[in-house]
Amino acid sequence: MGRQVTGALVRGEPETNTEQAERAFPGERPSLGPAREGPEPVAVRRGFEPRVSKDSLLSLNVSNLSSPKRLPFRSIEQTTEVLLCLSPGEAADLKEGINFLRNKKTGKDFILYKSKNRVRACKNMCKHQGGLFIKDIEDLDGRSVRCTKHNWRLDVSTMKYINPPGSFCQDELVVEMDEENGLLLLELNPPNPWDSEPRSPEHLAFGEVQITYLTHACMDLKLGDKRMVFDPWLTGPAFARGWWLLHEPPSDWLERLCQADLIYISHMHSDHLSYPTLKELAGRRPDIPIYVGNTERPVFWNLNQSGVQLTNINIVPFGIWQQVDKNLRFMILMDGVHPEMDTCIIVEYKGHKILNTVDCTRPNGGRLPEKVALMMSDFAGGASGFPMTFSGGKFTEEWKAQFIKAERKKLLNYKARLVKDLQPRIYCPFAGYFVESHPSDKYIKETNIKNDPNELNNLIKKNSDVVTWTPRPGATLDLSRMLKDPTDSKGIIEPPEGTKIYKDSWDFEPYLNILNAAVGDDIFLHSSWIKEYFTWAGFKDYNLVVRMIETDEDFSPFPGGYDYLVDFLDLSFPKERPSREHPYEEIRSRVDVIRHVVKNGLLWDDLYIGFQTRLQRSPDIYHHLFWNHFQIKLPLTPPNWRSFLMHCG
Repeated sequence: MGRQVTGALVRGEPETNTEQAERAFPGERPSLGPAREGPEPVAVRRGFEPRVSKDSLLSLNVSNLSSPKRLPFRSIEQTTEVLLCLSPGEAADLKEGINFLRNKKTGKDFILYKSKNRVRACKNMCKHQGGLFIKDIEDLDGRSVRCTKHNWRLDVSTMKYINPPGSFCQDELVVEMDEENGLLLLELNPPNPWDSEPRSPEHLAFGEVQITYLTHACMDLKLGDKRMVFDPWLTGPAFARGWWLLHEPPSDWLERLCQADLIYISHMHSDHLSYPTLKELAGRRPDIPIYVGNTERPVFWNLNQSGVQLTNINIVPFGIWQQVDKNLRFMILMDGVHPEMDTCIIVEYKGHKILNTVDCTRPNGGRLPEKVALMMSDFAGGASGFPMTFSGGKFTEEWKAQFIKAERKKLLNYKARLVKDLQPRIYCPFAGYFVESHPSDKYIKETNIKNDPNELNNLIKKNSDVVTWTPRPGATLDLSRMLKDPTDSKGIIEPPEGTKIYKDSWDFEPYLNILNAAVGDDIFLHSSWIKEYFTWAGFKDYNLVVRMIETDEDFSPFPGGYDYLVDFLDLSFPKERPSREHPYEEIRSRVDVIRHVVKNGLLWDDLYIGFQTRLQRSPDIYHHLFWNHFQIKLPLTPPNWRSFLMHCG
């Protein structure tokens, strides 16, 4: 596999500078890095085709799927190539507006357009006949360049040609920042992998393709005689105990899952990879085929530890069609901002494409197919601990309210513009239907206001002719009917009258009991667990001091709980803050969740995205290396607590 994208994107797209980025990283700028090396779970293997002997417990069950078909010239996974690297100083020196740059080693020229904290970039090459762009003396706004060959003009703030009008859009490069705040320009190859072996849309009979919404990001697709399910989170919480389902799933959800021919899981976040849901499924059908992308950190990295018995998980390469039968194929694409974890998918049946961008911040580096039959994406916002869990300094309630209001509006506008640009025939907002329903999270529920899908759909209708669908649990869209006549009364079949749409009760106790079981574990009888855990985590040589405080439900110190300092410069555990200059963070964590995370070697998403922390920092700076490590790069196997207890004994 070629180089994966790492680092934070300096956004070419507008305004979503915190909403999805903050989902995974607590601060103003996300930063990503390659996952730590480690063993792959034994029940997971790479590739769509069977690669083990038929005697293996992991043999692939493809009895109900046709053999995969690969084109000889498309046998290579989609990769990224670094075209230009700027040092932190060079990146900081970029001026507002147009910047002409050259890679001195390759002689290739590039254009970067900077507007506040947004950067867009392209090759300095006209799409007409490859001419070089120079400053446009007729440009009064500082946004356009002129080709030296035929005077074609390009607006680099939008990457659209303005002379001649309506001609082309410039191919945009992926812009990201590395861990030192240097800047990278990357190119996806191939940029539009779905164009390989193109197929013209064929006639669809009524009822041949049906999409049923179950809840949150879970869709049940009938595609001819095959059934495919996206991201089944249908029972239990996500992010430890922070998220609960807003919608009541159809009562037959488990039967629907068991009848699926394949399941796609987009990424490892627990509102998409739900082990409580998969445990129910595995009890009935452990060999159901599940497909995930070839992310740097395996989606099912924690499968063995979870105890869920699934035996047919398949990791497929990015950007290659996976043939299910003669009519059905799908392709998984990586996210340009979170390539180590986030993916999205294109499903194609008889030439009709369904695009599901899920939670991707910049799917496929911002390049997506236009005029698909159906597009679905997240919309709600609020999938982050920032800023609701922060206090001190600027983080007043008034500031938080204004920030949240502004960010939600930005996200709505961005999604509306994206839909307008891509012009799908039908658009469906989903993957945002969660609620912080546990009584202890009442503050978060009241503060963390989310977007209304109807508001987004109304905004889309004002700016385009795209048909929109606000789904309700159990509602089914008939793709053929909707493509033929969006006003067809049978195009969308709503749930029967009286169907329960919103959940009004949740079974908290079994899941809280699992978390509470960690509180009294023998590990925590020995204060040396602190050194053992952070040594296992492996983050050090960074000038940051963190105070960790175990708390009760109300974030007051837990009686008998631990309150300690970690100096990550030398990975020491001092009694007092060091006298040197150092940034400082205080992290208060509910004792049941932090001990569950520590005991099982889990990522800190459960703490942060699950709203189970309260944070203060001085100065108010985002330490991306620290958060990136504990949310992305922890070891793939948990600490060896058995050995620890033996040595403590």
